[in-house]
Amino acid sequence: MSLNFPVIIKTLSFVTILVGVAMIPSALVSVFYAEYDVAVLFFMIIVPVLAIGMALSVRIRATASRLRIREGYLAVALSWLLASLIGCLPYLATGTTDGFIDAFFEAVSGFTTTGASIVTNVEILPKGILFWRSFCQWLGGMGILVFAISILPALGIGGQNMAKAETPGISLSKMAPRMTDSAKILYIIYIVFSLAAGILFKLGGLGFFDSVIAALGSMSSGGLSNYNEGISHFNSGYVEFVASFFTVLACINFTLYYNIIQGKWKQFFSNSELRTFLIILAGGGLFIAANLWLTGSYDSIGESLRYGLFQSTAFITTTGHFSANYNLWPAFSKAMLLLLMLIGASSASTGGGIKVIRIIALFKLIQKGIYMRLHPSAVVPVKIQGKIISSETVSGITSFLSLYAFVFVLSVLVLSLENLDFLTTFSTVVATLNNVGPGMEIVGPGGSFALFSGFSKLYLCFLMLMGRLELLTIALLFTPSFWNPDR
Repeated sequence: MSLNFPVIIKTLSFVTILVGVAMIPSALVSVFYAEYDVAVLFFMIIVPVLAIGMALSVRIRATASRLRIREGYLAVALSWLLASLIGCLPYLATGTTDGFIDAFFEAVSGFTTTGASIVTNVEILPKGILFWRSFCQWLGGMGILVFAISILPALGIGGQNMAKAETPGISLSKMAPRMTDSAKILYIIYIVFSLAAGILFKLGGLGFFDSVIAALGSMSSGGLSNYNEGISHFNSGYVEFVASFFTVLACINFTLYYNIIQGKWKQFFSNSELRTFLIILAGGGLFIAANLWLTGSYDSIGESLRYGLFQSTAFITTTGHFSANYNLWPAFSKAMLLLLMLIGASSASTGGGIKVIRIIALFKLIQKGIYMRLHPSAVVPVKIQGKIISSETVSGITSFLSLYAFVFVLSVLVLSLENLDFLTTFSTVVATLNNVGPGMEIVGPGGSFALFSGFSKLYLCFLMLMGRLELLTIALLFTPSFWNPDR
């Protein structure tokens, strides 16, 4: 079965239009702050991008109205790549970066909500560019394509198989009878939380622009800031609490919020993934706080709790905020932070990482393996939330974890060619593959990824895209059977 490229191109034309329209607010921000030269450059990009997108949308005649499974996976991968290619144009036009590779890195980091940056001094950037960086991560947080899915029917294209590729193992259709309704519900919740975050930041004494940037960074789990010191610039416990609160909200399975809307509070609080996520977050934060206090890193238990809990929240949610220089923390605390970065957030959330539901399943499989050693004839199903996990789901989890381990080890070897210290190399892989942003040592708090070679930056872009699309979507494209027209 050959791929239906017209329907894929028609989908990409809409993504082109979407990214072009998304640049308009940044251009208006530039006008508002009297950065007229930057505004002109934005409009010089917006006009041709919209023209190309609309021309393709009108001229391409799709021979089918629905993306099939293979076409859905290809359309998703190409959409993220295309969005990043278009998204890097403002950086190139304004001279924010030195060349294409740096601009592409910045764009991929934004759309994948990684929050890594090659810019060494963000405070000298124009307001329009600062807003574009943050707005990119906000769009990528809920998924450019989740938004696209709600609009695709207007183009005569069904988006269910795009949703499968965008969020593997998650059925958006469980929220509402139609896929488009589910996507709209998700974005309404996302927008309401973002507005609430902005208001609370403003009430905490932040300026309007600072509040918007902080809200976009927190809700998207991207963490990009308009200050070199990030959230620590404000030196405010209130700001840190608001940022932590909304990053946690953003990293809870969004389908659970729909249960609350329907009045199903019991399903929300009884969810095993949510409980496990909160236990890991609190436990990790308390262990770090105890380690900081006992080693004399901070003078009081209050300070230790403040910084320990905030940093553990920032890393398990893969937001990458930082309120202190954790490079100076004891080895145990840094090891705990790396572990939290690996685990990541809940499924169907804005966060990255392996995801808590897979960690739960992994321990269930280990438990089953140990039991089967003692009782080889027993039939032991794997259950989560009281429900038996299908063999297909177990196979999918096993495949993901195996592929993750392979990519991780390979990536450490590839980046070791840079000849940096091991912790920098190791944490860079963790930070990009899990879409966290900052790592340890050289790429730690306030650090820049500018020191990497052009090849390594492109490889890190590849890791960020793989992490955002949960590995298998990208891995499928490298299998011969995917391109075989007879299969």
